[in-house]
Amino acid sequence: MTKEIFLRIVERVRDGSASDQDVYLYNAWFSKFQSQGEWNDVELGNAEQIKNLIEQRINVHIDTRQPTRSIRPLWTRLAAAASIILFISVGSYYFINKQEFGQNANYKNDVAPGHGQATLTLANGQKILLTKGLYKKLTQGSAAIQINNGITYTTDVAVKTKETISYNTLSTAIGEQSPYPLILPDGSKVWLNALSSITFPTAFNEKERIVKITGEALFEVVHDARHPFKVQTEKQTIEDIGTTFDVNAYTDELATKTTLIEGLVKVNNQLLKPGQQSDGSHIKTVNTSRYSAWKSGDFYFENDHIQTVMRELSRWYNVNIYYDNTMPTDDFNARISRSKSISAVLQIFENTKGVKFKIEGRRVTVIK
Repeated sequence: MTKEIFLRIVERVRDGSASDQDVYLYNAWFSKFQSQGEWNDVELGNAEQIKNLIEQRINVHIDTRQPTRSIRPLWTRLAAAASIILFISVGSYYFINKQEFGQNANYKNDVAPGHGQATLTLANGQKILLTKGLYKKLTQGSAAIQINNGITYTTDVAVKTKETISYNTLSTAIGEQSPYPLILPDGSKVWLNALSSITFPTAFNEKERIVKITGEALFEVVHDARHPFKVQTEKQTIEDIGTTFDVNAYTDELATKTTLIEGLVKVNNQLLKPGQQSDGSHIKTVNTSRYSAWKSGDFYFENDHIQTVMRELSRWYNVNIYYDNTMPTDDFNARISRSKSISAVLQIFENTKGVKFKIEGRRVTVIK
């Protein structure tokens, strides 16, 4: 960041027009100048006033994250502030040091991020490549399919019969994410993460609405008590009870995880409440944002081991991961845009944890 850009941010903070990102950057540079004894009150603003401004902005974030206005103990406010500052510091590292990216000797090349694309495979084997801006109309038995900022299936109730049911599959490859939702015949919506698939009937004519997935998908299910909605994976059966939930069923992960965002679900006949996650046997409380951030275009790591981080990066950037010498044991915490190149993401981890990476073609080596 140049001094000229920083001074413009200073002015916005002082006149109250600063964005959240301005405050984040200001906070990072303020701490840097203070630690080096280089703060100039005349040019950069009164230090005590700046600290108060930053505290006020953090308090605004804390208040907007709380469901009620009840008085909270001091320790809960401090914990919330600490969690915000954690992500501020990670984000600030990227912006402050971005001019240095690409200069790392270990980065012999860069890898672009994945993109919005998926493939719809019809019952007759025909494949349709789905990208943003595509407009297309199709029929499958009694189902009409319209592709236009969504893949929408509608069924003519008057003519649907068991004979007209066929099965379609929506899938993504490594480095792909569904560019828009799949809207099933009952109105339920499904989004696919990288290297994932969902197989579904073109009409729900049976007592149960059953779909099968691999990889990761986020569901917004239209509840119908008379026709239960079930998601089948290799290790779990998830039954909706009016729900938004994420299912992570990658074969290279240790367990299949179902995370309930709102509503109710049963996982292998165990009832989940919002904010809970099941691996098929055990239930625990989690931060649901961690498991739905990918839909909004972010990586979200929360106390994750390096192997968990690298598996997620490998699916999005289509790279092979190798480990040199001793495996890093640190836990990683960050929320980072998936639109960044892989070098930008790795540089953030290098700056915050001291771990090193080497990029050679599509091979990424982790160096402790």
